[in-house]
Amino acid sequence: MSEARVVAVNISEIKGTVKHPVEYVECIKDFGIKGDAHAAPGKRQISLLSYESIERFKADKKDVVGLCEGKFAENITTRGICLYVLPVGTRLKIGGAVLEVSQIGKKCHADQGCEIAKKYGVCAMPKEGIFATVVEEGIIRAGDKIEVL
Repeated sequence: MSEARVVAVNISEIKGTVKHPVEYVECIKDFGIKGDAHAAPGKRQISLLSYESIERFKADKKDVVGLCEGKFAENITTRGICLYVLPVGTRLKIGGAVLEVSQIGKKCHADQGCEIAKKYGVCAMPKEGIFATVVEEGIIRAGDKIEVL
């Protein structure tokens, strides 16, 4: 298996909008990503989804256009690691930060405006996305290595 890496880091400044890739994100302990609308104390400070999950989703649907990093509302898009099998409590060193898996999947929010679920009837994030808290502050960039601690 190839080394796990960050494909993209993504934020949205306003809740309810898709995330967009940025050069780097600054992870704040017990809070999330500086400048991201979803940053707050709690279990779901940072969201992660794998590139492989996005590609599987696209392969299963017809006429999928424009679904790429951040469109599933994930802060960190990964490659080379199956995120949804990691147990809650697993720590990940990503770039200069350490994150702890706090939740696997989530309730689908098609009724609350998830554009992907509205359009395709389902979204990859509820089953294959994970959430994490920030244990050690640091910067994360596309290309950074992901290490399971």
